[in-house]
Amino acid sequence: MKKRRISTYIIGLLMTSSLCCLPIESAAQQKDKKIETTIQEQPLYQGIYAGVDVFGIAGKIFGSDFTSAEAGVEVNLKNKYFPVIEIGYGSTDTTDDETDIHYKTSAPYFRIGAGYNVFHKKPHLPGHFIVGLRYGFSSFSYDVDGPAMTDPIWGDTSIPLSYQGVKGSASWLELVASLRTNVYKNFYMGFSIRYKSTLSVKKAENSEPWYIPGYGKNKSNTFGITYNLIYKLPF
Repeated sequence: MKKRRISTYIIGLLMTSSLCCLPIESAAQQKDKKIETTIQEQPLYQGIYAGVDVFGIAGKIFGSDFTSAEAGVEVNLKNKYFPVIEIGYGSTDTTDDETDIHYKTSAPYFRIGAGYNVFHKKPHLPGHFIVGLRYGFSSFSYDVDGPAMTDPIWGDTSIPLSYQGVKGSASWLELVASLRTNVYKNFYMGFSIRYKSTLSVKKAENSEPWYIPGYGKNKSNTFGITYNLIYKLPF
């Protein structure tokens, strides 16, 4: 009889514990569903961001051969996709110390592409980590001149090295990784690292571009950095 009472007591205790756990499990499940629903039900349009790059201007101040200024507009779709267009102006006016060849050009450029926010499932974070792709293009003209070269056949005859207003153009792709954070109200700051690869470069009969606005030195692959001040437009 005593054993039966003990068994009944244990069964009752277990049932009471199970019933007490049900509200806790239910609350946890509801919380998870609420978070999941919040992520899934984010509106399509979540704002427009306008930014300017200050790295290109600062680079010239600190002794770079190139100067660039650019601005970009980005649209936030579901805090996940970020289509973007960037427009800038690049220039250089420099002489190579070794070859004494002078090169000068200045022209606009543009880039268009899209990015993917790796942190889209964490809308509580004060920023974005975006990876994406850009297509860039620039049409420009350049001047190149340097010391006269001696004709290798006739010896004493010198050939001037001077070409003015040579037409050129280039297109390229960029793999971009950018990180930015909210610093005050609608203001953001961030930087981007860009891996660039040329698609096409137009060459002249007697010369080719040394510098491409928006791309940099004329290499098949190169890296670039931008540092942006960004404002989220209030609509």
